Amino acid sequence: MTGSTEHSAELLHQLKETARELRIESLKMIHNRGQGHPGGSLSCAEIMAALYFHQMRLDPARPDMEDRDRFILSKGHASAILYVALAKRGFFPVEELKTWGSIGGRIQGHPDRLKTPGVDMSAGCLGHGISIGAGLCLAAMLKGLYHRTYVLLGDGECQAGVIWEGAMLAAKYRLSKLIAIVDFNEVQLDGTVRDIMPLGPFREKWQSFDWNTISIDGHDMEAVLDALDAAQTGDTPTVIVAHTVKGKGVSFMEGKAEWHGKAPNKEELALALKELSNG
Repeated sequence: MTGSTEHSAELLHQLKETARELRIESLKMIHNRGQGHPGGSLSCAEIMAALYFHQMRLDPARPDMEDRDRFILSKGHASAILYVALAKRGFFPVEELKTWGSIGGRIQGHPDRLKTPGVDMSAGCLGHGISIGAGLCLAAMLKGLYHRTYVLLGDGECQAGVIWEGAMLAAKYRLSKLIAIVDFNEVQLDGTVRDIMPLGPFREKWQSFDWNTISIDGHDMEAVLDALDAAQTGDTPTVIVAHTVKGKGVSFMEGKAEWHGKAPNKEELALALKELSNG
């Protein structure tokens, strides 16, 4: 891997703590609302912490800053952790997290770029993040801008053909500022990815589409930071395949398809928070 830099122990500690806080607050949100997707929110906490609290060029006071880095939550059902990250980063008050999914509220079940400060793509139907990210990168090229666009995908989402149409487009125009991150937790709504629709030699698929590919442990903060650094070099789009655990940090959720879209009850939440607080 090239392009990585040494990261201080203090930074790594801070980001690990941030990831833990993102997990805790996401679970609280999901419990309070009575619905949501804990499994895929918990699995991407290190990625979200690294992006929002270190890597991306953002200004919460100016959420529409033209040359800001863009972030697309293509797996939009994991919106809880995105909203927690945005609130903690200062895009809107933390107290507003209590309004998640309420009629007329700014933070809905899936991200809505017309309502929520800091959201760059409205999500819903899976699979469109790569194509929209490629479009944002093409627009930036035409405007002479140099920001990066990060797209967070689910592994089950990569079963959709539209993902690969976007990948072809990005390769054709050599969109080197497009960085995809796959939250490869191996579990989707109804079971394991390998049982429902195997993705085969996944990294090799991206390589065959002329993407630069990096494979990491998605819960190793230093590996996440190194991969994000390395993705800034080269002249092709990059995909980071982050191997993660569904429901990471909560023993009874880890690797369980039933926790893809199920809210914890009061007792389950208390146990989960105890484990995360002691982790």
